[in-house]
Amino acid sequence: MSRAPLRLCALAVLAALIATAHATETGQRKPPAKVTFHKAPSEESPAAREKRLKRECKGRPNAGMCLGYAR
Repeated sequence: MSRAPLRLCALAVLAALIATAHATETGQRKPPAKVTFHKAPSEESPAAREKRLKRECKGRPNAGMCLGYAR
């Protein structure tokens, strides 16, 4: 029984491992170091949010989002 196919398979696996190790050493595929969030232009400002809550919560129960705004 010949062991040539087994050796060939082992060499292929070794070559694949070396290729992936080399790719990580050269920095081809690194995860981002820091995640930053950018505000959307449509996001409401804190002052606009307060005005909206005062307007929307008039006469409503003082619970949930309206807590402190229903007067």
